[in-house]
Amino acid sequence: MHVLFAEPAFPRTQRDHVRALHAVGARVTGIGESPVEALDSELKSWLYAYEQVPSVTHEPSLYEAVRAVQQREWVDRLEATIEAHMMPVAHVRERCEIPGLTAKTTFLCRDKPAMKQVLREAGVPCAASTGATSAEEVREFVEREGYPIVLKPTNAAGAAGTYRVDNDEELEAAIQATGVDRGAHTAVEEFIEGHEGFYDTLCLDGEVVHDFACHYFPNVLEAMRTRWISPQILCTNRIDLPEYDEVKELGKRVIDVLEIGTSATHMEWFFGPKGLKFSEIGCRPPGVGVWKLYGDANDADVFVEWAKLIVHGGTDLKLSRKYSAGMIALRPEADGRIAGYDGLDEIRRRFGENIIHMHMPPPGSGTQPVSGGYHANAWMTLRHPDYDALRAIMDTIGETVKVRVR
Repeated sequence: MHVLFAEPAFPRTQRDHVRALHAVGARVTGIGESPVEALDSELKSWLYAYEQVPSVTHEPSLYEAVRAVQQREWVDRLEATIEAHMMPVAHVRERCEIPGLTAKTTFLCRDKPAMKQVLREAGVPCAASTGATSAEEVREFVEREGYPIVLKPTNAAGAAGTYRVDNDEELEAAIQATGVDRGAHTAVEEFIEGHEGFYDTLCLDGEVVHDFACHYFPNVLEAMRTRWISPQILCTNRIDLPEYDEVKELGKRVIDVLEIGTSATHMEWFFGPKGLKFSEIGCRPPGVGVWKLYGDANDADVFVEWAKLIVHGGTDLKLSRKYSAGMIALRPEADGRIAGYDGLDEIRRRFGENIIHMHMPPPGSGTQPVSGGYHANAWMTLRHPDYDALRAIMDTIGETVKVRVR
């Protein structure tokens, strides 16, 4: 099979998709923005061919590159895994008559208000929401639904650029910050109280082949704005218990309604006083290395499993569910330069067998803003056969390790 893959070099996690496609026997032609000379030898060894474009998100350039490849030989698939690449790739895919996600499905997975409107009409429980391109539309939504609300520009990724608003003063500040008063398309929705988690899948022709459930501690908006918190993401190995049936059923309904075929998916959900509520879904992998976390939890290479579905149309691997696995971000006490770490030796001594990986920027490194996310500064990944034990270990790490700054 000949697979075209959008932007194989950046961000660095993209190379794992290329590696996996090559490993399962695909011929992979990369389409990227860097000159081929800038690619490292390992990445080039996985590529069958390469086309350079000024920008992967510039549809005319992307179309010309794909057509140039098609004129040379047959193309079976055109794949993208980065949110910003999804829509231009879908348009080019359809113009070039290559199988894969449709532009309609991709649009609904990108435009949150349109997504939720379609899902509400299908009976999927969602927060009240709308799309806005003016301050007045936002204010009208508040008059209709009340506070609290959430504003998120359509082109924002993850929690970036997302604002919770509880009063009129915060509303006006968020309107300015999002640019909606200047015409920036922004999703506006009811804030849902409750615990936040996500449900990820690998799907083949709309059927879930592999799935994973994770929990945020605390919820993302709080985690991205509160320095003293060491936020956690925990992947449970209890997903096959009845307690997760409702989440799995919700995910399958969303996949069916949005007509998601063979793809990775990443779905956010809330559970609270109003029950289980759908938040949003993307036809792509989750960020911050979560697929590697899933692999460590399940004795699997999730990138290879994805590639098997793309290239071979199936897999015979059964996930082990042997471990729960988690990631904890360790924030510096202030912005500046890292002076050192308190409590790290104790954590290594007590939990060394559970630690999969540690990223501890060396003393002298500049810090990154807390809003930069789970990988902005120091972080660890861990695993344990028991979910509750793992959560207790991660709580201990958050209480013990201090990132000192000078």
